[in-house]
Amino acid sequence: GLRPAVTVFGTDYPTPDGTCIRDYIHVADLAAAHVLALEALQAGRHGAEVYNLGCGGAGYSVRQVIDTAREVTGREIAVEEGPRRAGDPAKLVASSHRVRRDLGWEPRHQDLRAIIASAWSWMQEFFGRGRTFAS
Repeated sequence: GLRPAVTVFGTDYPTPDGTCIRDYIHVADLAAAHVLALEALQAGRHGAEVYNLGCGGAGYSVRQVIDTAREVTGREIAVEEGPRRAGDPAKLVASSHRVRRDLGWEPRHQDLRAIIASAWSWMQEFFGRGRTFAS
């Protein structure tokens, strides 16, 4: 309800439903990876490193994310189809092999439905207190 519609940029990609496939990660998994990286730095086990973080699956299409968000929230989500964005690949999914090997990180929230449900719960709590993103 914060926007009149969600724009889907491109519906003609060589994917099962024509929309881009991306990797999604739960904010708690992202935070856990950062904690592990800081602990490794403090212990001197690793220097400054760069790691990709992903939930480890094949990714989800933009349309799958929107459809799942509709199911989880019980709300209609209006969609506008727009043109492809320049340079957008059809599929972009991170390999987290290196961070798993180096730091022992494992994502705990890999299911898209659970990730969206968690975000929806947070939003309901946040906005239920009368807040806005500006406050």
